[in-house]
Amino acid sequence: MPALWRFALVLSRSRDTADDLVQATCVRALERAGQYEPGTRLDRWLFSILHSIWVNEVRSRKVRQGSGVIDAELALIFDGRQAIETNILAAQMLAAIGKLPEPQREAVLLVYAEGFSYQEAATFLGIPIGTIMSRLAAARGRLAELNDNSGDGDGRN
Repeated sequence: MPALWRFALVLSRSRDTADDLVQATCVRALERAGQYEPGTRLDRWLFSILHSIWVNEVRSRKVRQGSGVIDAELALIFDGRQAIETNILAAQMLAAIGKLPEPQREAVLLVYAEGFSYQEAATFLGIPIGTIMSRLAAARGRLAELNDNSGDGDGRN
């Protein structure tokens, strides 16, 4: 469930929406339990359901009004037990990832944060593996560009 929630948070950029997405995913999984193929990875099936629900929600929002999202920094969970430096770095990384286009955010979360293989991420999202590779390469380039332009005072532009 934590991995599913993190995926929902990266997609939606909202804690409340992430909670709703995970709940809707669980409800849909229970409703369609007969469609689950025993012996396959349950997480793969749940991630696919969540992604499908999210895509449908985005389409609905566009039709209704548009979306209201929060900054990625506001979505960071601070538990007080980790070092402050770790939380600052995590907030900076989350903010940078939040600036990526949604397809790149999805790929980064699935492969780098959740540790899924390129093929697994491609399967979750219903796209070719080459597209995952392309999105990750573009995301790495964009994150490097954002880091270079962060104004950290080392003289880089």
